[in-house]
Formats: sequence, structure tokens, C-alpha cells
Amino acid sequence: MRLLPLAAATLGLAIALAAPLQARQNPSPPASTTVPAHGVIGVPDEAYLTPEFWIAQMSAPDRVLMDRAAIGEQNARLFELDASMHDLRALPASLDRATVRDWIESLSTRPTSGRWDVEGVAVPTSVLDAMVDNLALDATPPTQPTRYGLVVHRAALRGFPTAQRMFSRQGETDIDRLQESALFPGTPVVISHQSRDGDWLFVVSPRYAAWIEKRHVAEGSADDVFGYVERAPYRIITGGVERTVFTREEPRVSQLQLDMGVRVPLADAALDQPVHGQHPYTAHVLSLPVRGADGSLAFSPALLPRRADSAADYLPLTSANLVRQGFKFLGERYGWGHAYDARDCSGFVSEIYRSMGVQLPRNTSAQAVSPALQHALFSRTDSRARRMAAVADLQVGDLVYIPGHVMMVIGHIDGAPYVIHDTNGGSYLGADGNLKAMKLNGVSVTPLLPMMFNKDESYVDRITSIVRPHGVLDGIAP
Repeated sequence: MRLLPLAAATLGLAIALAAPLQARQNPSPPASTTVPAHGVIGVPDEAYLTPEFWIAQMSAPDRVLMDRAAIGEQNARLFELDASMHDLRALPASLDRATVRDWIESLSTRPTSGRWDVEGVAVPTSVLDAMVDNLALDATPPTQPTRYGLVVHRAALRGFPTAQRMFSRQGETDIDRLQESALFPGTPVVISHQSRDGDWLFVVSPRYAAWIEKRHVAEGSADDVFGYVERAPYRIITGGVERTVFTREEPRVSQLQLDMGVRVPLADAALDQPVHGQHPYTAHVLSLPVRGADGSLAFSPALLPRRADSAADYLPLTSANLVRQGFKFLGERYGWGHAYDARDCSGFVSEIYRSMGVQLPRNTSAQAVSPALQHALFSRTDSRARRMAAVADLQVGDLVYIPGHVMMVIGHIDGAPYVIHDTNGGSYLGADGNLKAMKLNGVSVTPLLPMMFNKDESYVDRITSIVRPHGVLDGIAP
């Protein structure tokens, strides 16, 4: 239960004692169960949609939950213990055929059920045949030198080497089953294979292995790639989405999208000389990777306006910062697999924590069980009592997982936990006992308790894991 400061508690008691007896016998329903005119349960006031509302209720909002050294140790454990993560520096100097084919075949599996395009037309077998053929698995050499590159634009990661969108049911237009994730400018990759048509590369990044359009990757030496990743000083993007300034002179770095948590080194540039036709004194001069006409890696200065939300280092890991960072995405449309230049539920929480230097696996399935993170697992046989006890002990920043979805706790109202999450759905039981769909389809604030997984089971009934990336789960039984 949330504790009020003594003065507030005393004032509340005085008001309660002065209230008419009938009002005390018929109290207002809890905020978490009220349904305002907009139809989103538990959000009766616009104040709930501001970070300040939630930060004001915290007893120590600016207390550092993990310092930089502890975060570094946790990140190192993640790459050591979590099979979903890839330590690119630890890969051998050459890759054998079995390794490369295993990477590809574990992802690029031919659909066994029907697929439809965005117009609702069934995808013909011939298209699927061509998609599988474009994998060019027969062209993987017995062995090949390990090649490295840097991503030069925010780019989609795909399950097959194709940009065609495919859906698992007719009429669906958002959940593209070939969309896996996205990579960001400056992300290091290992280049392991090329599609038959030559337009796509199968790459291994620190958090995901998938297909990316070749034009988004510049190939360079290991020294150049990892030297860039480690270069200092740098800027951390702390806004939801920022962009470099427009430049006609160097279109490769013009209006480049930089998402929350992206780390970009500063360029060694003269302070009094123009950068691509513009004086740099009102901006930070970044160094960004660019792709030459032959696909080779080079670097170019680019301007990030000083008005952009960025910092000289990762933000301190505090409860207040977790909430502030989450709210910077409020209202952004849900983007399955980072589609629509946006993000999905696991990408959302990853980027919040990444802005504070904390690495998380890419997908909910890996985040929920990662051996490097503090977590409590739940099965279908766990009692309601155990689940509610765990819910009562939730802290700001905790990640709550149900099948296929994750939410971040932002606080409590009247003892009921509230979450911020990037969701493509959202339902609750109406007064008639039927499911009411809110059709949120974006980054939203909701109470946790009324949310329903289906007509008979709540989100609490279906919790699979609670993860605390910022400390020890001392209040939740493992």
C-alpha cells in the first residue's frame, strides 16, 4: 500500500471525520475501477497522464537504484549467461557453414498456415517459394572470414529477405509476421550471409540475428567497428525520438532518426567552422557511420540540435527517470517489431532502460526468463494468493509479463498498481460481464488489476514473470 506523508494523512483523516455519515458509508469507487467518458478504465483525470503525478507520490524519486559499476556488471552477466544475446567480439575469426545455417534456419521458417497481404489477398505459394529460395542456403560456403559492419540508418530486421508484409489473418494490417525488430545507427553487426538477389544481408547484432537491407549496413574492419562503439566523448539520446538537422550537402546524415538510448560519439570537429553549411555552435557535432558506394564504412560529422533531448552520459537509474523516460513515448502508436518507426512492448521497456545504460534482451520471451536479471516466475498452477502477494510488492520500474506482453509499473493508487505499456489491445470486464475492448494501440497508462487477458482470466491470472532490472526482488517470492 502507498504510504502518505504524515501531514497529508492527518488532513485526509480530518476531512473524512468531517464528511457526512452517508458519504462515508457510500465511498466513491476506487480510481482503478472507474470508467471515464473516454472509456479507458482507471484513468479518471488528465493528471494520470503526466510523469509529475507519479513522481510526486514517490518517497525517494531520485535515489540511485543501481550505480554505473553495478549496471556494468549486470550487462556483462547478460552477455555471458543469456543465450539470446551475442557478444560479437567473442565470435571466432571465421564462421563455418553449420553455424551460419543454424542462425538462418532458426529464424527463417516457412509459414505452415495461410498468409495474407496488406490488401487482404492470400499470399500465393509461388511467393513463399521465392521467399525461401532467396535465403540462398545452398550458397553458404564451408567457411568464411568473420565480417563486421555498422548500421547507418534505423532499419527493419526481417524474418526473410523481403520487404513484403504478411499477416496471419485476412484483414490484419499491423502485425506483420515477417517483421522482427529494428537496428539503429551505430549498431555493430557481424555480416554472415547474403540473399540470392544480393539486396539483403543476414546479420548478427548484440541482441538479435535477422535479415536487413544491404543498403543500411557499411562494412569495415573489426578495429573500426568496435573502435567506433567505444569512442568517447559521446551523446546519449534521452528523448523518445530525435533527428539530426537537415543537410543538403550530406544527405546520408540528414534528418537521421535517433531513438532513445542510442549512443553516438562526438566528432573531432573545429568549433568555428561550418558543418555541411551550418555553424555548429547551436548543436552537438556527432560522428555517424556512412556507407560508401562500394558498401565500405566511413564516418561523417552531423549536427544534433542542442534543443534535442540528449545527455553527455547515461541518465542515473532512478525511479523518477524510469517514469519520465516512459512518458516520453506516451501516445506513440504501437509498432509490432519496431514497425512504423516506433516500437512494441518489449522494445519500449528496452529503450527506457537503455537510456540509463541497462541492457535487456530484445523479446518478451527472453526478457522474462533471463538468467542475468532478477525475476520471479509463475506457472498456471500458482495460486491467486501468491500472485496477489507479488502484485502488492511491485515497485516502480518492475516489468510484469503475461504471454506475449510486458508492462512497466509506475506507481500505485489506493494500493492498486498502475502500469505504462505499449499495447495493441487492452480490455476489461464491463458491468454486464462482457469484455470491453479499449483498442489502445499505443503507449498507454492503465491500472493493472482490471486488465483482462480473456473473458475468464485477468492479466494477474496470466502473469508469467516479474522482472526487476534495477535491483533485487526481495519482496517477491521466487
